[in-house]
Amino acid sequence: MSKKVKIQKRTDFWERNRKTNGYLLKKKIGEVGYRVIRAVLLFGLCFLILQPLINKLSVSLMREADLYDATVINVPRNWTLSNFKIVDELIDYWKCLFNSAWVSLLCAVLQVIAATLVGYGFARFKFPLKNFWFGCVLLLIIVPPQTIMSPLYLNFRYFDIFGIFKAITGDSLNLQKSMAPYLMMCATCMGLKCGLYIFMLRQYFRGVPKELEEAAYVDGCGNLQTFIRIMLPDAKSMIVSCFLFAYVWQWTDSFYSKMFLGKVELLPKGLNSIAGRIDAYVKSSGLGTQASTGLLNQMISTGTLMAIIPLLILYLFAQKGFVESLSQTGIKM
Repeated sequence: MSKKVKIQKRTDFWERNRKTNGYLLKKKIGEVGYRVIRAVLLFGLCFLILQPLINKLSVSLMREADLYDATVINVPRNWTLSNFKIVDELIDYWKCLFNSAWVSLLCAVLQVIAATLVGYGFARFKFPLKNFWFGCVLLLIIVPPQTIMSPLYLNFRYFDIFGIFKAITGDSLNLQKSMAPYLMMCATCMGLKCGLYIFMLRQYFRGVPKELEEAAYVDGCGNLQTFIRIMLPDAKSMIVSCFLFAYVWQWTDSFYSKMFLGKVELLPKGLNSIAGRIDAYVKSSGLGTQASTGLLNQMISTGTLMAIIPLLILYLFAQKGFVESLSQTGIKM
């Protein structure tokens, strides 16, 4: 834009502002003020979210001496990558990473399959006590899993189906320290946060026009064919979101994994064991008899960062479907 055009626009602005008795200038100041306030609020919100992650990244890249240096805030003076190697030795990181990946994937797939079927049933079919059963689904969201910890433990410690196993073998089954309780709970919609996935999918399917199903019925499709050919492709983005939620929550879960998976080393369990293993590492390395509080917190921060990185990579690949599902849910709900 030429200088002459800019001067002309500025002159026109002040001329129109004079004719409106200053209203145009007040409106312009209000718009600029709104943009500035919005930018400040967004920056502050993003900083609050990212600040813990930035702090952990900074701590993981500095030597222990920098932790006690008051002049070092976020930028390390002595850079090092040895902290990642130490955490790898303490928790056997790659083994825990592999176990967490396949356990989370298996549980997330089972949860999404079960939640999709149940959510579609609540959205499209009528059956006795429908509202009561949906109220039970809401209880899965409201009631924390710690509330039913004792019944869960006793149920799988002395597992039986109508007394059949006890009648055949003389004793009930002990399913503790195995994957069976995990898989059974995920497949029966009792897994971690499964009530939320049912609610999300139910709300989504309720927003799909019924004319699509009626057209499929006219073409000769049954209920199952309509669900697979019409409803599932349309709900792909919402299913991706539920899968991401299920995968992330399963990845960071320490409650169910500690209760049932005693032999499978997962990342949350490995992070919890750092405090008990760091002293032995310090003694074996000849660095002293006991790890300092600063070193312990540094190893925990580094381990936490190493556990988060795979989830960030997963989100980078799946963010398109995740954002699309959120936008569609806002329109249809």
